[in-house]
Amino acid sequence: MLSYRHSFHAGNFADVLKHTVLIKILEHLVKKEKPFCCIDTHAGPGDYQLDSDYALKNKEFENGIGRLWHCSNLPEPIAAYINIVKQFNATEYLTHYPGSPLITQPFLRAHDRLLLHELHSTEIQLLTMAVKKDRRIKVFHEEGLKHCLGLLPPKEHRGLVLIDPSYEIKSDYQLVTESLIQMVKRFAIGTYALWYPIVDRKRNKHLEQAIKNSGLRNVQLFELGITIDTQEHGMTASGMIVINPPWTLANDMQQTLPWLADKLGIEGLGHYRIEILVNE
Repeated sequence: MLSYRHSFHAGNFADVLKHTVLIKILEHLVKKEKPFCCIDTHAGPGDYQLDSDYALKNKEFENGIGRLWHCSNLPEPIAAYINIVKQFNATEYLTHYPGSPLITQPFLRAHDRLLLHELHSTEIQLLTMAVKKDRRIKVFHEEGLKHCLGLLPPKEHRGLVLIDPSYEIKSDYQLVTESLIQMVKRFAIGTYALWYPIVDRKRNKHLEQAIKNSGLRNVQLFELGITIDTQEHGMTASGMIVINPPWTLANDMQQTLPWLADKLGIEGLGHYRIEILVNE
């Protein structure tokens, strides 16, 4: 929705999981010399100031990146994530948080591409400034789920589609499944990473079942929760559903998610899931 601003939630526990998974996928893509294309359907403004009014309203980053910032003995995937965020902070103090576009940008080589979508009229301007006229990056003021269908398959025939809607509209849960089916029909060998929140577990069960029934193959799920599910307002967990994941991703998450659940869980109620939703 156009009222949604990710700045309220930047750097929270959901971002920790989402961006850790994103980094592991990107690390896998750059192992081969062949170019790749990354498409981000809901890019946001790209860069977040954690001392802004938006970020300070709920201070969600404090139980996310903030809690990990000075930790030692990190699992390797978390260490890689923290090192990237540190590149955007000139001092030991955590004041900036990079969104998915700026996390992806350093992985781009000369012939790789990043295609970004953002519909919010203010955030599209901030996003355009954040990527600094990088010729490898193109910004679209479009609805990402619809527009990216016309970009598939990419000419590189390798790549990732990152899908991160706000889910402010209940129909988004059905829409992402329908969109994934259409995307995979056009670009079957691509990797797809779908982020989801847990605010009403029933919706997520319907989403998971829809994906199981869709005909999609090779689908894995990685979920991090910081407290028990509740009927009250608020996100208790979030996850990533990955189609055609790197073969190393499940192992990376096996060492990462238990550690995150322990570090970020509230009053010992942290939990996680690692599941194969659909076999290859």
